[in-house]
Amino acid sequence: MRGVHCGDRQGDEPLDGDGGLGLRVALALSVVTMTSHDTELTQAASRALEMIGWIALIPFSIASLVTGLVQSLGTRWGLIRHYWVLVKLVMNVFATAVLLLYMQTLSYLADMAARPTLTSDDLAILQSPSPTVHGVGALLLLLLAVVVSVFKPPGMTPYGARKHMERRSTARF
Repeated sequence: MRGVHCGDRQGDEPLDGDGGLGLRVALALSVVTMTSHDTELTQAASRALEMIGWIALIPFSIASLVTGLVQSLGTRWGLIRHYWVLVKLVMNVFATAVLLLYMQTLSYLADMAARPTLTSDDLAILQSPSPTVHGVGALLLLLLAVVVSVFKPPGMTPYGARKHMERRSTARF
């Protein structure tokens, strides 16, 4: 087993920061909306989900993308030198895009939850498992990002291999 690289960490640990906390709270609220038999609690949790999305999840998701880009460009890992960095970049862009698109659904659900009275069909829509499924998917993606960051699977991109060879050949002279 390879040693863990602690010095040149690329990216931050997503489950330790406020973004991870926001995801955990949103996931808990989505479970409440899905399982509660209390209409008012379901409405409040649905509205809170939208608020957490706009106030915490979106800003932290974009901040994670920006800081990952800045850190990768400022370390020996580079942005396109190692496959593991590219994998994390693609995962981050994908997660941010899905979140931005899914916010439309959360806004629709929050608008529905703001109605003074709900029909049984409205309540069934609010209790959809969709927010929970998306939250679990995001959590799994974050855990995968941590695993990739810790174990750094080997493999350089063709660009990275060429740069590595250039650096080695200039170091010999």
